[in-house]
Parts: sequence; structure tokens; C-alpha cells
Amino acid sequence: MAVAQRTALPAQRGTGWNKLAEKIVAHALLIVVSVIFMVPFFWMVSGSLKTGVDLNAFPVVWFPKTLTMENYIAGLQVFPFARYLFNTLVICAFSMLGAALSSSFVAYGLSRIEWRWRTPLFVVILSTMMIPFYVTMVPLFTMFRAIGWTDTYLPLIVPHFFGVPFYIFLLRQFFMSIPKEMSESARMDGANELVIYWRIILPLAKPALAAVALFQFLTSWNDLLGPLIYLSNADHYTLSLGLTFFSSEYSSQFGPLMAASTVVVIPVIVVFFFAQRTFIQGITLTGVKG
Repeated sequence: MAVAQRTALPAQRGTGWNKLAEKIVAHALLIVVSVIFMVPFFWMVSGSLKTGVDLNAFPVVWFPKTLTMENYIAGLQVFPFARYLFNTLVICAFSMLGAALSSSFVAYGLSRIEWRWRTPLFVVILSTMMIPFYVTMVPLFTMFRAIGWTDTYLPLIVPHFFGVPFYIFLLRQFFMSIPKEMSESARMDGANELVIYWRIILPLAKPALAAVALFQFLTSWNDLLGPLIYLSNADHYTLSLGLTFFSSEYSSQFGPLMAASTVVVIPVIVVFFFAQRTFIQGITLTGVKG
């Protein structure tokens, strides 16, 4: 008995060292990859604070010798950030609302209600994810132009009120992890499916809904092709579209261009920083099936 315990201790100690070494290697790799991804962002931010001499210096000046805000002043005088920000936030807010409500409604019917064709329909919904946007781009533009929606925010908002396949998948997985006994108890108390969906399921699905909202916010914020197709009036431009035209017209003025790019990127970083815990929790829980 004592001999067995003595022989087991070195093996356990070796296993502990192996796990520690694996963690060290994993964290070292993550740090290296993070630094690689952070270099372009650092270069953009530092470049926005450099003078023209530091920007064109050789060898490269990583840290500006003199901090200046002239690039931000010059860039924002030409780049109407406030107007573009308002347009982008309007599209983001309504598309987030539409995607969360419609996708959760469809996901509820595919996960909490027993009916014959729900699995085949779910497969059809998932299969639509394999259709590239470029395939439907021209028919959608023709349809929206026929009903007079071009050069408005409607083509960028309304489609999200009819469900998004990826969000339906995430929310369906989350709804299936909620015990069915809760719905059955509510039905016994006289609640119908809409009441169960609105008062029981949605409050429990806040982490998953937050993940969906953040996904949709990032999608709408970074969307360039949609606004490029449907928006023609400069007063309706989003940040991504406005920055594209700004970079083409002022491609040689690196300081103001980096300043405008920094101003566009910073809000996304702030939103993700404050919502990362809820976002990670929602993504983790959507992979749990009860």
C-alpha cells in the first residue's frame, strides 16, 4: 500500500508539471498572436498623433516624438463624423432590435413547440446560410428600387425583422437548454405560447440575446457593401462608407486618414469591452443543449 502511494506521487507531480508547461506555452502563443494583431492598431493610433515629419521618417518612428492633435482637427473638418455616426447608429439600433426579436420568435417555434415539420424547416433555414449575398444582391436591389426604398435606411434594416439564420441557430440551441417543465407549468396555469415566449423564455435568454445584439451591431457597423449599394446621398452615408470615400480622396494624407480611422474603430472597441462578459456568456450557453 505504502509502495503504491510512493510510486503514484512522482507520476502525479509529473502530470502537474506537464499541465503547467502546456498552460505556459498556450498563453505564450496567445500573447504572440495578440501582439501581431495589435501592431496595425497601434500603428494607426500612433500615426494619428504624429507630425508629418514622424510619419515620413526613415527608419520608422514607432513612438511619436511630438504628440499633436492636428490630424484629428484636419480629418474631422473634412470627415463629417457626427452625421455619419448618427446614420450608423440608427441602422445598428433598429437592425439589432429586428434581428433579436424576429430570430428569437422563430427559434422559439423551432425549439419549444412540437410540430411535424420543424426539423426540416430548420434544415432549410440553415441551408440558406450557404447562399452568398452576391447571388441575391441584384434581385434585392431591383425589388427595393421598385418599391422606392433605395437611398433610404429601410433596405439595411427591414430584412433583419424577418429572422437571421445564424441567430436563429444560436437562440434555438439556447432555448433547448431551458427545462421544458417551465413551459408546461405555465401552460397548466393558462398561459399561451406568446405569453410563455415573452414572459418566461426571453427573460431567461438575456445572455444569448445580448450575444445576438452584439453580433448584429458589429455586422451593421462594419457593413460596407449594403450602404454602397443602396445609399447614394452623402447625407445618408454610414461611417464605413464615408471612410471609404474619405480614404480614396485623401489617400496621400496619412495623418488625417489614420485619425478618421481611429475615430471609427474606437466605439466598437468600447462596446465590446463593456459587453464582453455578457457576449462570452451568451456564446458559451448557446452551445449547451439540455
